[in-house]
Amino acid sequence: MRVLLDTHALLWWLFDDPQLPERPRQLISDRSNEVLVSSASAWEVCTKHRLGKLPAAAQLADDFVSWILRAGFVELPVSIRHAQHAGNWPQAHRDPFDRMLAAQSHLESLPLISRDPALKMFGIQLIW
Repeated sequence: MRVLLDTHALLWWLFDDPQLPERPRQLISDRSNEVLVSSASAWEVCTKHRLGKLPAAAQLADDFVSWILRAGFVELPVSIRHAQHAGNWPQAHRDPFDRMLAAQSHLESLPLISRDPALKMFGIQLIW
């Protein structure tokens, strides 16, 4: 199974946060699954760290690629097609990071591991 991680799910996995429920933990830890991380999540983590909203993520913001590789995850780059879809979607959701993750989930047919119920408006498959 291929899955895409929402940024909060990624952070909770990497920092072993107990807020990550058992089902997502099992899916992420199962090495037969391909776990993808959007480059938009790197942008989000670095932006929020710079703004002081994620002070604990300093090392991750400094070396995102190494963290992802050590976790055994695969990068999902943002393509022009993804950007067009995220920008053109008529849904009123204002968070650009969420819009991009939803667009990637939709276009790549990837379930998104997320606890954010607002993402349901995009009609994508959510796992939580």
